[in-house]
Amino acid sequence: MRVTATTGAGRALTRRAAALALAAFLGTSLAVTDARAQATQTPAFQTLAPHAILIDADTGAILFEKGADEPFSPASMAKLMTVEVLFDEMRKGKLGPDTEFTISENAWRRGGAGGGGSSMFAQLNSKVKLPDLLRGIIVQSGNDAAIAAAEGVAGTEDNFSQIMNRHAKEIGLERSTFRNATGYSAPDQKVTARDLSKLAIHLIETYPENYKLFSEREFTWNKIRQQNRNPLLTLDIGADGLKTGYLEESGYGLTGSAVQNGQRLVLVVSGLKTARDRAAESRKLIEWGFRAFEARQIFNAGETVAEAETFGAEKGRVPLVTKKPVRLMLPRGNSDRLVARAVYQGPLTAPVEEGREVGRLKVTRGEQVVLDMPLYTAEAVPAGTMTQRALDAALEVGTGWFRQALSRITSKS
Repeated sequence: MRVTATTGAGRALTRRAAALALAAFLGTSLAVTDARAQATQTPAFQTLAPHAILIDADTGAILFEKGADEPFSPASMAKLMTVEVLFDEMRKGKLGPDTEFTISENAWRRGGAGGGGSSMFAQLNSKVKLPDLLRGIIVQSGNDAAIAAAEGVAGTEDNFSQIMNRHAKEIGLERSTFRNATGYSAPDQKVTARDLSKLAIHLIETYPENYKLFSEREFTWNKIRQQNRNPLLTLDIGADGLKTGYLEESGYGLTGSAVQNGQRLVLVVSGLKTARDRAAESRKLIEWGFRAFEARQIFNAGETVAEAETFGAEKGRVPLVTKKPVRLMLPRGNSDRLVARAVYQGPLTAPVEEGREVGRLKVTRGEQVVLDMPLYTAEAVPAGTMTQRALDAALEVGTGWFRQALSRITSKS
């Protein structure tokens, strides 16, 4: 397999990238060429959901998507971000098992049984410890619990939403905006299926111990026992999370995850007309994903997959590696034409630190991205001598001149 290393300037340079005989190994043809190359179609799948995505959590491979970047109201799936903020506060030591949250009149009136939505049924002015409050949010989808959490952490729900949006940006949710901790309807509170899948994977990978709460089937508070609203947890498909949501304006939605034979899939669906459709479409999507694809590992963690050019350094190139094994999710019995690229902004200016994230390894099947992983420098490269730096500078000036000349010729033609 050859991987094209493409810099931000648009130069395509063939790098080492482990010249393996992958055509035979993968049972697929691999080309280092234009992303518009013809490809056979992924196994056919249809869903009633207007918004859907299915991802292999380990590789980030997208197995299916439909309207994945179209915004919609998250409903109670917004509580995933509420929980993320709480998990982060716990990790930083700002919250602990004995931290108590007061159920204010605002939380009781707007989020309690009288609010018309799901509730933990916490009593007015009562105090709830963090472990119970988390179960009230995750298992019971309690709006009263979510509001109490927001007020306890940030004073007001509006202040808390600003923290939610800051975390969303740090996680890489590019098209999502949060306005409250509950998921109640708000004019500009929108998410996308792709962003919710990123959030789910972040929760799973960053907080593995806390994530176990999402698999709890029931929780009793104030002598009221409630079942987890996630329909996948009752099925024998390896499901262990995450969260459902419903608003009249957005329909029924679910962000879910399941593990079979060590492989984790994450799905998001939204816009379904009934709770029955939500359960059926989610199950169908998960089962299809496990059945229709197989994983093929092509690089070990830490193995060089490409090289990046350096500028003013002792060495002209630095190896690029991934921190996880590189696996491709391939349709069973299908021969797809794949395109692999290592994309980075370069050349990298010396000194170059070891372990620095400098680019992405992208593999596409037609127009679909089937793998997108970060690339890191495998070693440190110190600055070179004055002579080396001068030669690099001269080379870069010449290359820039050539690009400018080429640009002028292209524009005239």
